[in-house]
Amino acid sequence: MSTPRYHLDSNVLVRFFTGDPPEMFSAATALIQRAGTGEVILELCPLVLAETAFTLESFYRHPRKRVATTLADFVRRSGVRLAERELMLDALDRVQRSGVHLVDAYLAASASQTKIPVASFDADLDRFKDIERFEPAV
Repeated sequence: MSTPRYHLDSNVLVRFFTGDPPEMFSAATALIQRAGTGEVILELCPLVLAETAFTLESFYRHPRKRVATTLADFVRRSGVRLAERELMLDALDRVQRSGVHLVDAYLAASASQTKIPVASFDADLDRFKDIERFEPAV
């Protein structure tokens, strides 16, 4: 019999990381523990990870670098499968080191991997010496 798989929504992650409200925290924790024991597999997509980061930073006011560390630790848990895992871990590491938004860090990680410049007006991307930023002009 195959292991049950579930796509993980950001609302489950937010409850798990905030403990709010307590009954949803308990349910989220139980599901995540089941993944840790191999009873289920949790499929996590990069957009859900980005939405979780945004919610924790904006609504809950958690510090960006701490959110990145927490999410990176979560992604490395047993029973969690993240699409583009290595790319997202690179992006989370970039957030931890630089403090840029996760989406910008993801663009930088992707640009580094593909060697394709990023078209952006955002000078924050210049913090990453392994990529090239192209600024559109008239």
